[in-house]
Amino acid sequence: MSNAASISPVISIGQCSRIGLKDRNDDSFGVVLPTEPSMLAQGITMAIADGMSTAEGGKEASESCVKSFLTEFYDTPASWTVKTSARRILDASNRWLHSQCQVQYLSDKDMVTTFSGLVLKGGLAHIFHVGDSRITRMRDNYLEPLTRDHRLQMAGDREYLSRAMGVDINVEIDYRRVEVLEGDIFIFTTDGVHDFTNPRDAVETINLHANDLDKAAEIIVDASLAAGSPDNVTCQIVRIDKVGTRDEDAHHQSLSALPFPPDLAEGMIMDGYRILREIHLSSRSQVYLAVDTDTDEELILKTPSVNFEDDPTYIEQFTREEWIGQWITNPHVARAIIPTRTRAFLYTLFEYVDGPTLRQWMTDNPSPKLDDVRQIIEQIATGLRAMHRMEMIHQDLKPENIIIDRHGTARIVDFGSVRILGIEESTPDGRPSHALGTAGYSAPEVIIDNNATYQSDLYSLATITYEMLTGHLPYGRDLGNAAQIRKAVYQSATRHNPDLPVWIDGALERGTSLSEDSRYSELSEFTTDIKTPNPEFTARKRPLMERDPVTFWKVISAILAGLLILSMAI
Repeated sequence: MSNAASISPVISIGQCSRIGLKDRNDDSFGVVLPTEPSMLAQGITMAIADGMSTAEGGKEASESCVKSFLTEFYDTPASWTVKTSARRILDASNRWLHSQCQVQYLSDKDMVTTFSGLVLKGGLAHIFHVGDSRITRMRDNYLEPLTRDHRLQMAGDREYLSRAMGVDINVEIDYRRVEVLEGDIFIFTTDGVHDFTNPRDAVETINLHANDLDKAAEIIVDASLAAGSPDNVTCQIVRIDKVGTRDEDAHHQSLSALPFPPDLAEGMIMDGYRILREIHLSSRSQVYLAVDTDTDEELILKTPSVNFEDDPTYIEQFTREEWIGQWITNPHVARAIIPTRTRAFLYTLFEYVDGPTLRQWMTDNPSPKLDDVRQIIEQIATGLRAMHRMEMIHQDLKPENIIIDRHGTARIVDFGSVRILGIEESTPDGRPSHALGTAGYSAPEVIIDNNATYQSDLYSLATITYEMLTGHLPYGRDLGNAAQIRKAVYQSATRHNPDLPVWIDGALERGTSLSEDSRYSELSEFTTDIKTPNPEFTARKRPLMERDPVTFWKVISAILAGLLILSMAI
């Protein structure tokens, strides 16, 4: 069984920076190797920056950018993509630098700097760059530039930065990601080095001093000064000795090595959890109410189905549920429980929510008050927003996966289909080949293209709202394939519930639109429109068949009778 230490990335580092001919050193650089579990969850950060030496704030600018990138990155959720986390940090740094420039306008204290950063995570290098510092990859003695200089050629031989941190309120930061192999070497340099050194000499130096990368960096820096560099000179070398894997992989591997549990029955004890009763049984899993014999706490214990004992994709999805439940803290999302004892079998634990599923609630309340529906939907939306902020998409939101506790609080459960963007970026081929979710509640883009988005969860929520208010689905049937979707036509909710305000029907129609472009873009837009009349929908006039079906059919019958009499007279 794998453990955290065996799959963590391992690197070797060499660094050297000299003031050169300048009065002070405006370069900043660094590498952070976090402790576990951050190492596995978010990887290793490394960066270099070159503050503008013509202003007093150059040193502070470069230090601020490097420090915030290297450290604040680990304050962001591990489920976020690296791109999201890094861009938020860099955008905030840029705005702060720019604000300082505005305060110190024309005072020689402008805070402007170049920046080049790299995050090593899950076998990929995520690169962020602005300015003319550089990151170069050395592989098999071949140097490949991974950044491009943002410089403008002016009259003569003069060049100026075309982009840098702190120059404007908004900054365009180049982003790319490249695969990392064991033995890859990443070379970070400021322009005082790479403008005055021969790349082939750098390759020879690194190879000659492979066991002392600090020495290699020192020789490269000194060579640039000997070649006439008038600037600060900094070189940072990072060699990838072991690539490592993702945190979720570690969690998955540690659990998937466990055997499937035996058949459980009331009264049985497994790993200190006594089974009270079976709650749900399906072809994919068994769900039990259990009690911790040490604490008397009631828990939900979920075991995998033996039908999938040899299915690695299923096992990965099953183990992922617990990992997800550990990262989300919200009263409207079920919380995972981490076992305090060593597991002998594969299972997951969640808090026990005492109450019916939303499906049962709908059965018990066939004609609910509009305000009751709004309250439940708002709670579900709050839980979804918590997931979306973590860059997670539920993908299988339906009445069976929502529980209403005895206090009326709605909780989202079952994370077996959740899409995690921060994990997918490290596994481009890791998406399941088949659509996840449930026909009738899954959005068309999930069914047709297996491409769930945040709007896909909104579609599911709007569909649930429609069903709570009408007892029907918005298209009259489950939509389980592309052919059914092409033929589907929205059925007005007022057809099933004539007392429903027309503006709520408008909100439901937009929320369940088969086209993402026509659907709401935010959950808050939908929840607002089912509480407050949207003028766009209040101007609607319902067809006579929906407003007064009896009169409609009387009119149709009269017209048909008139046509019949007319035809007989002719």
